[in-house]
Amino acid sequence: MFTNKRLTETYDKARKVYFDDYSRFVFMSDAHRGDGSISDEFLKSRNMFLHALNEYYENNYTFVEVGDGEELLEYSDIRTIKHAHIAIYEVIKKFFDDKRYIKIFGNHDIYLDNPSYVRKHFDVTYDTYEEEYNDFMRGLKPEEAVVLKHRSTSQELFVLHGHQGDAPNDQFWFFTMLSVKFFWRFLHRFGIRNPSSPVKNESKRHKIERNYSKWIEQHRRTLICGHTHRFKFPKDNDMPYFNTGCGIYPASITALELTEGMIRLVRWKEVVNDDGFLQIKRETMRGPEPIESFDIRKPKEVVEYLAKLKIQRTKKGREERAAFREEDM
Repeated sequence: MFTNKRLTETYDKARKVYFDDYSRFVFMSDAHRGDGSISDEFLKSRNMFLHALNEYYENNYTFVEVGDGEELLEYSDIRTIKHAHIAIYEVIKKFFDDKRYIKIFGNHDIYLDNPSYVRKHFDVTYDTYEEEYNDFMRGLKPEEAVVLKHRSTSQELFVLHGHQGDAPNDQFWFFTMLSVKFFWRFLHRFGIRNPSSPVKNESKRHKIERNYSKWIEQHRRTLICGHTHRFKFPKDNDMPYFNTGCGIYPASITALELTEGMIRLVRWKEVVNDDGFLQIKRETMRGPEPIESFDIRKPKEVVEYLAKLKIQRTKKGREERAAFREEDM
């Protein structure tokens, strides 16, 4: 009941962003960028994340960071995070300068809900080499959620981090912050994770996902989120619930792509080629599927017909405007 209320409140306040079949969005979450120390979980996937961001930037995607981009519960001084991952923030700034960056805050970067905190840490940044302050992402306005609305069909995609209604990470986040900052942070160095987190607690994760599905069924909206670190792409009879996964898997990161009116789940991973060189490759895990396939406002027969029509009508165009050179990445 509480999850339903929180999701509905968040949906009602969400900023609307319009899209069409020529729009390109990539949804990534839960990078948990830290201070570059041994307890920084982002270190093991930083190169993959950087490569993926560069590719998305060059291919004209809008980057939607779906919460927990920074690990502010463990490292409250964001200056150390920015200095530890300068190259990452240089690419993010390019997205921002091109008005192609949407930042959603989650439970681990909930400080971004405070406009004065955002102004203090994102308007300018300090260059330690030149010893001067420079404009950074002045005017950044992190959102709790956004609603992507299709210009032609009015289909809506509700995008938020997903901690809403998860009591320890929502209304009691301050006490969770204390336990993370002064206890679990140090155990992370030895690979020990908080068992109460949905990331490691399977029953809690499934409960959260069931609550998501109930909200989707009641409100007839597609939901895209992160939080649980478990990637999700709905199967035939599932509710249209998508999860980006996370940016701190041991040897890969995952993302959702919305391009040419199609949505897919992809994975970026490190591989060794035939010559023994280490490479970063992108592969499609699920999809692509027409976004109309997940519009549960309409009868199933109508949805299937529209999806089939979409595939036939756009096949040639999608091939000509391929988002990536699949074999070359």
